[in-house]
Amino acid sequence: MQPTASPARPKHLVVREELAARLDHLPYGAALPTERQLSAELGVARMTLRKAVDHLVAEGRLVRRQGAGTFVAPPKVAQRLHASSFSEDMRARGLRPSARTLRAGRGPAGVAVGACLGVEPTASVLHVVRLRLADDLPMAIEDLHVPADLVPGLTGDELAGRSFYELLEDRYGLTIARGSQTIEPVLVRKSEAAALDVDEGVPAFLFERTTRVTTGRVVEFVRSVYRGDRYRILVDISRPTPSAEDSRP
Repeated sequence: MQPTASPARPKHLVVREELAARLDHLPYGAALPTERQLSAELGVARMTLRKAVDHLVAEGRLVRRQGAGTFVAPPKVAQRLHASSFSEDMRARGLRPSARTLRAGRGPAGVAVGACLGVEPTASVLHVVRLRLADDLPMAIEDLHVPADLVPGLTGDELAGRSFYELLEDRYGLTIARGSQTIEPVLVRKSEAAALDVDEGVPAFLFERTTRVTTGRVVEFVRSVYRGDRYRILVDISRPTPSAEDSRP
C-alpha cells in the first residue's frame, strides 16, 4: 500500500511513518532493502524516500554504514544521572561492557587538567583514552586523566579489561564518593568518527566529569563523547517541598 500525503503533510513525513511502523517488526541489525527497491515498493521518488530515511537516521532508528547499506539501529541505552561507572550502567541494562585502550601514557598534568584535578601543572598524570563498548558495539570514547600518585603501577592495558572504579576500590582502597558533571550536545569530530563507527559531524553527547573519593581528593577528570544515536539521558525531577519560611504570608 502506497503512503498518501495531504496538503498539510509533506510526503516524506508520511513515508517516514510507514517505514517507522515497519521497523517495529524488524530485529536489530536487519538490513533495509535498497533505495531502488524501497522507492518502487512504496511508489515514491528516491529523493522523497531519502528524506524519510534521513529523519529515521537522525532519530536513531536507523544507522547507515558506508558501503554496506542502512540497518535497523539498536535501542538507545538510557542513563540516570548518578555516580556510577560505564560498566555498572551497561550491566544494569543487560548489556556486556568492554573497553579497548586506544592510547595511554604518563606525563605532566598541564595547567587545564591540573586545575581540574587539583594538582600542580607539573604533577604526573596517567592519561588513558578508551573506546567503550556495549555488546561489542562502540558507545563512547573516554579521555581519562588520573593523578599518578593515587594509582601507582596502573597501566592502560589493565583498563582495557576492567572498570576503573572497580580497580580503584579493589587495588587502591579508594571509594568514589561524589562528583560533578556537565553535559552538552556536540558533533562528532573526524578524529572520533572512525572509532565510534559513525559519520563525522553527527550529533553526540559530551560528558565532562570530575570525581572525588571519600578522602576528598579528585581522582579523575574524564571527557567522554557518547554516540547520540545510541544514548539517552533520564533525569528524575520533583517539585521542592515548600519550607515553613516559604509558606509565610
